[in-house]
Amino acid sequence: MKHLKPLNIALKFGVGAVVVGLLAFALSWNLWDFWGGPMPGIELLLFPGNITLVYIWHPLFTEEVYFWPKLFLLMLGQFLVVTFVVALCIRVTHDQ
Repeated sequence: MKHLKPLNIALKFGVGAVVVGLLAFALSWNLWDFWGGPMPGIELLLFPGNITLVYIWHPLFTEEVYFWPKLFLLMLGQFLVVTFVVALCIRVTHDQ
């Protein structure tokens, strides 16, 4: 795994987090009646994106945001947080 660049690995994890986030969101949205509410575990799967919604995007947008822009911001936050954390972890472990 040393032949892969750390940024390349981090970007792949970020894209993977977006795919997992979109799948989890779609399952939760479409199976709301089946679950009787949100899908169990959705809070954990979308945690990075929800952190950005609460602490970054919400203070910037005081008005109600429509569905598609909010979903885009959620997935953007999911990608950015996971990519940054993975890049930071790789950087710390490779410097030792």
